[in-house]
Amino acid sequence: MRTDDAGTLALGTAQGRWVILATVLGSSMAMLDGTVVNVALPRIGADLGASLAALQWTLNAYLLTLAGLILLGGALGDRYGRRRVFLIGVCWFAAASALCAAAPNVGVLIAARALQGIGGALLTPGSLAMLQATFRPDDRSAAVGLWSGLGGVAAAVGPFLGGWLVDGPGWRWIFLLNVPLAAVVLAVAGRHVPESRDESATGSFDVRGAVLAALALGGVTYALTAAGEGLSPGVWVSGAAGLLLGAAFIATERRHPAPMLPLELFASRLFTAVNLVTLCVYAAFSGVFFLLVVQLQTVSGFTPLTSGLALLPITVLMLALSARAGRLGKRIGPRLPLTVGPLLCACGVLLMLRIGADASYWTDVLPATTVMGCGMVLLVAPLTATVLAAVEVRRAGIASGVNNAAARAAGLLAVAALPALAGLSGDAYRVPAAVDSAFRTAMLICAGLLAGGSLIALATVRGNVLAPDHPVSEPDAKWACTAGAPPLDPGHPAHEGPETPQGPATGTVTGP
Repeated sequence: MRTDDAGTLALGTAQGRWVILATVLGSSMAMLDGTVVNVALPRIGADLGASLAALQWTLNAYLLTLAGLILLGGALGDRYGRRRVFLIGVCWFAAASALCAAAPNVGVLIAARALQGIGGALLTPGSLAMLQATFRPDDRSAAVGLWSGLGGVAAAVGPFLGGWLVDGPGWRWIFLLNVPLAAVVLAVAGRHVPESRDESATGSFDVRGAVLAALALGGVTYALTAAGEGLSPGVWVSGAAGLLLGAAFIATERRHPAPMLPLELFASRLFTAVNLVTLCVYAAFSGVFFLLVVQLQTVSGFTPLTSGLALLPITVLMLALSARAGRLGKRIGPRLPLTVGPLLCACGVLLMLRIGADASYWTDVLPATTVMGCGMVLLVAPLTATVLAAVEVRRAGIASGVNNAAARAAGLLAVAALPALAGLSGDAYRVPAAVDSAFRTAMLICAGLLAGGSLIALATVRGNVLAPDHPVSEPDAKWACTAGAPPLDPGHPAHEGPETPQGPATGTVTGP
């Protein structure tokens, strides 16, 4: 397809349906991968003889490269063509997935997961950005809604599919599944999706900032993960290096003409406060999702399939009710949802303390995940809309990108730190008594983080910034929110004019 076909396509045409298919399948690759790997961790550990730290890195290697490079991936799509960078990301992600499936040991698996994260950083920004750039303005909201609904179905299928594959042909198939999906995406997108780019995108890329951010997160993550085995000199050196690199990142962002993280966004008290809420709640979510499947399989004796289904109520509730929660937030203001939502999640997490050796899915697991899911429904859509409302409309794309990156960084650090804080390390994740004790401590910590997020919202969010006269785009309330990170804004330009020559792609999407 030609570049000049972009922005004119009607949703009801055959080509429009092909574009939806390509973007849904492409984003579903990353989304499915994010939901099924957690379920497979205990089986991966047993098969490869991996320690708990190695399993933590199986998750965090992916999150580290994805969080560090996703904004840069969006900028590359703006400059060099969103379809081109999207397809490169699809190929990269599929190749890394094949390497994950063939990994002979946990070291190779961790390296392949890091490569997957690079592919995800190229792939995920392009999905919604291509919808925004391809369809005519009157059809964009409907296209985003269709993408959102179908993506929600993929998220709901993920835990079931992951558990079935782990129980059946084996955990390696959760990665091999991406290869045929990638082949379909390449064929459809290459033939039916027009190329688009931002002709005004000029200037240098903030590569140094992206590298420093990834290295800083890596240093701190290594220190937190290794601390579970003891506070060795290497832990202190790694932690100090991570903090110094973080300071160098901030200094770089202050000086760069087109920073990956525009620090002036934090001049908004509301934007800063909502991102602090994001850090608290998504750290808690990641900790719960990481340790709950270990508790269910190691202590409660659930199969991978059943433990995967344990999280299904959360996905179904968010898929069904997120739009209504977004509309409620606009009507009553974000303060009440951002205060009550985390508290309801905390209640769900405390109910998980009932999950033990004799746990029943129906009386112990389902009530806890349902209550937590209701809290997430109330919280996530208003949180994202408030982030957008806290800045000028023209900065909405980069603001939502920063908020999404904050959520991923919070998850990264939580998965690294929580086992050490709960007293779980080495091969103890295979010992039911050790896992049970650590799980209870970790759930109390996660409930505390959620309560902290609620208190921050109560103290800092004032007025109804989501009122109808506020310039927040109408599609905001229609997104199907996911648990992995806040949804990213599909409806605003990420940058306008020469002020921000490099920024994330319009419509940067939530990732795995």
